[in-house]
Amino acid sequence: MDHALLALLAAPQRLALAYAPRRARPAWLALLALDARLGQQVRVQREPILTQLRLAWWRERLGEPAGRWPKGEPQLEALSVWQGEYGSLTALVDGWEELLGDAPLSFAKLENFVAGRAVAFQTLARVLGRADADNAAHRAGEGWAIADLAAHVTHPEERAGAMALAKKHDWRRPRLPRELRPLSILHGLSARAILRKDPGTIGGRGDFFVALRLGILGL
Repeated sequence: MDHALLALLAAPQRLALAYAPRRARPAWLALLALDARLGQQVRVQREPILTQLRLAWWRERLGEPAGRWPKGEPQLEALSVWQGEYGSLTALVDGWEELLGDAPLSFAKLENFVAGRAVAFQTLARVLGRADADNAAHRAGEGWAIADLAAHVTHPEERAGAMALAKKHDWRRPRLPRELRPLSILHGLSARAILRKDPGTIGGRGDFFVALRLGILGL
């Protein structure tokens, strides 16, 4: 496993990744690391125009054949296991781009951000040969994106918007195959944090045992 990519992940993602079947782990790591990298670029933005240029670079790379990718970029090399499906990850880039701009961001932008991340998990289901679970993966991905958004926004209106999205979301446990077990964990941790009305506690005390139960039993 690429330790440089693994180092990009926060505790909840690393915990979830540990329960991915060995065969599915490279595709999972590629997605989670890309998502984390895009998030870092957006959240530490100092010059929005430069951040947009970086996002545009990713959008262009994901929209072209892998044979044209520059050599020596670990993130792109990891995405080679996506077998041509990486083009759908432009939605993930678009989603993160919605968070650029002055606060408060509109509710529509928050919705678009969540939708872009959800598409990435839906595509992952297909990459792992579980297209039958892509709708459940989309819903679970939405839940994780909503809770993660609520955990990081600081403006009161944006926080209210994130919690409004949480209120609309279907938090019932999704039925996901073992290949998507990390997503069961991320959705379960998100549901727990939203229920406590404290999304900032994702990955905190007690979550290890919740992840353990979800990781082993999927329940």
